[in-house]
Amino acid sequence: MGHDDSARRLHRIDRWLYRGGRPGRLARVMNRQSALAASAGLTPRRLVTLEVPGRRTGRRVSLPLVVADHEGERYLVSMLGPDANWVRNVRAADGRAVLRHGRREAVRLEEVEVGDRAPVLRRYLALAPGARPHLPVDRRAPLEEFVRIADRVPVFRVRPDRPGSGDGNRT
Repeated sequence: MGHDDSARRLHRIDRWLYRGGRPGRLARVMNRQSALAASAGLTPRRLVTLEVPGRRTGRRVSLPLVVADHEGERYLVSMLGPDANWVRNVRAADGRAVLRHGRREAVRLEEVEVGDRAPVLRRYLALAPGARPHLPVDRRAPLEEFVRIADRVPVFRVRPDRPGSGDGNRT
């Protein structure tokens, strides 16, 4: 069995874990474990736990995400597109969230304009092998291929959320 066969098999499993664009039961359990490990700082720095208030319940929702670094900035990308719950929750929270990796960091997530997403998406696919089956472009594709899908993949720039940087509402 070659490397390509193994990669195809893993991609099929990843797609199965997130069928219908939502994590299934097994994916939720795996995500919970990854979030705990990232929160404790036991994973590579690029894996963090995002904590954001649920838009309906207000209860904290936690999930693991890969941080893509590009030109000195940090970004979060939604491999499942604009309808992912965490994207909806971040938008409802006006971008306010917490990232955890051994420590808590209050952040403001700013949605990146579609025209600026392509290089971040390419970097994200280089760092997040689990996202590759969910995005319809090869990680080694020319930048133009990433431009083609950029309107379907939300990207958020990570900024510090400092007191006085916004409307004054604290969560």
